[in-house]
Amino acid sequence: MNYVIIVAGGKGLRMGNDTPKQFLPIGGKPVLMRTIERFYQYSKELNVIVVLPREQQAQWRTLCERHHFDLAHTIADGGSTRYESCQNGLAAIPDAADGVVGFHDGVRPFVSVEVIERCFETARAEKAVIPTLPVTDTLRHVGGQGGGKNVLRSEYRIVQTPQVFDIALAKRAFGQPDQESFTDDASVIEACGHSVSMVDGNRENIKITTPFDLVLAEAMLQHGQTPHANAGEKGKCGGKQSAQEPAEADQRG
Repeated sequence: MNYVIIVAGGKGLRMGNDTPKQFLPIGGKPVLMRTIERFYQYSKELNVIVVLPREQQAQWRTLCERHHFDLAHTIADGGSTRYESCQNGLAAIPDAADGVVGFHDGVRPFVSVEVIERCFETARAEKAVIPTLPVTDTLRHVGGQGGGKNVLRSEYRIVQTPQVFDIALAKRAFGQPDQESFTDDASVIEACGHSVSMVDGNRENIKITTPFDLVLAEAMLQHGQTPHANAGEKGKCGGKQSAQEPAEADQRG
């Protein structure tokens, strides 16, 4: 049995809005609802756990009633940090559960069904996987004096979610004390001594955290630039990712 933990603990501070960012509407529907729908489009058998701060749960129930949103999901209390929220989400999964669990940002509603499928299939075989994209901008390492130092972008990847792991491995890894180096779920797994595989993500899988992101998300919906929700069509965005950047993305500009 497989699970996805959708972490939705944002407060909307960077949005300059009193409404939590995961509840803000895009195309007339709250972001979080679109995110949950994406995973149901992948599999109706997937167990969905939504991690929300306790003080936001009544507002969420009201939104579900208003939008007639009835896709089944379990609510877990959010923690004071993302790490604690993930721990709380994992606690909602029985210790004897077999299968894999994904961790996904509640404000990434445009992950493609193909990427979800690719991550879950790879995790079943390799126990730990993340979706990533090549870097297209030039990067500079900032340190010391001056304007920093240019680095080879072919050695870096942009990391997305869902990050998917064997359930037993995830429970063991999140039993560690929280560390400053834990910047995502994969870093928690690596600290436990397990390697993490990479697969191709999708460019549309943006994280909506700023007013600009919200405008971009609305524009993507209006112009049909969000991924199609056809489950089972594997490989449209590419397969397992190599350590090298695609040849057409050279090191200039």
